[in-house]
Formats: sequence, structure tokens, C-alpha cells
Amino acid sequence: MITVYGYSPSGNCHKLRVLLTQLKRPFTWIEIDSAHGATRTAEYLAKNPNGKVPMIDVDGRIMTESNAILYWLAEGTPYFQGDSWERAQTMAWMFFEQYSHEPYVAVARFICGWTPLDSPRRADLPKLRERGYQALGVMEKHLAQNAWFSGKNYGIADIALYAYTHCADDGGFDLSRFPSLVQWLARVRATPDFVDMPRYADENIALIAQSK
Repeated sequence: MITVYGYSPSGNCHKLRVLLTQLKRPFTWIEIDSAHGATRTAEYLAKNPNGKVPMIDVDGRIMTESNAILYWLAEGTPYFQGDSWERAQTMAWMFFEQYSHEPYVAVARFICGWTPLDSPRRADLPKLRERGYQALGVMEKHLAQNAWFSGKNYGIADIALYAYTHCADDGGFDLSRFPSLVQWLARVRATPDFVDMPRYADENIALIAQSK
């Protein structure tokens, strides 16, 4: 049995919910409110000293880092296919997601939805959006000639990139500027057994609305 410690509004955590559901693998979800310090308790830090979500527990073995978990779950399944070159390309897009996409698109979303309107962190939004648009532009260029990021078929690179791209407008990004990307988002949502990210609290929605 796989136990997932995750925060439902987190794109990094939602990746695991999507893949586990599509793999039809049973799992237990334990909600960890990382936005309010639940990953900083002594009990949690004893399992994951880095104090982040997601984390999985598999019969007492702990694994962290969302994309590493995706890789482990998808090994030997249709969600991570191809020869060594194609699989490495999938991994390249997953590294891109963590280094060139998530630090800007996801962080802008967090600031808009989880920090007060007078937070000094909001001064970072223009730069975050600039860099985020660059990442979305790279994706758009790829998608103009390719249907997926995981080679010829949908797979874990698409799940990784979907996680924060589909809600990028929460951080003030206008996705209508990227027609190929919008079509790809629809293709991801149309895959068998896909699950949407659970809706987050009304107070977060209110902050996002006021941040636009």
C-alpha cells in the first residue's frame, strides 16, 4: 500500500494523484497543510527532514520529490516508454519543469493565492511572470510540432508539466497567448481516468481574484 502525504492544492502533489489514479493503484492520501506549517512538525521532519510535500511511504520506505516519485511509479508502465534516448528526453522535460517552470509559474500562483495583499513578496511578481512566460513560450514552441512531452504518447512529463500549467492563470498568466499549449491541456484532461485538482479554499480564490 502506498501512503501519500500531500497538500491537495499543490501541483507537485497533484501529479501523484493523477498518475496513481490512472495506474489504478490503490493509495491512501493523508492531507498535510503545508501552507500552515504541517510539514515543519517534529513528527513530519522525522520522516522528511526537508520538510516538504509530497512524500510517500511504501511499507515503511520513504520517498520524496514529486518527479522522482513519478519516475518510480511509472517504471515499466505505458507512462514512461521508449528507448534510452526517448526516456532521457522525457526526463529532460521533467527537469525543465522543476528548474525553469515551477520556480516561476508555481511561485507566482502561491504569492497570489497564499500571501496577504500587502506582502512584500508581491514585488517579485513582475519578474516571476517574465520568467514564467519564457517557460510557457518554450512549451508552446515544442507543442507546435509535437502532441506530447513524453515522446510519442502521453506520460509522466506531461503530468509533471500539466500540474502547474493548468492553473497558471492563478498567478496572473494569460494562457490564451499559447494556443498549442491550451490544446495540449485539453488533451491531458481527456486521457483515461484523469482527475482534476481538488478545489482550494474560498479565501485562496478571493486572493487570486484580487491579485489579477
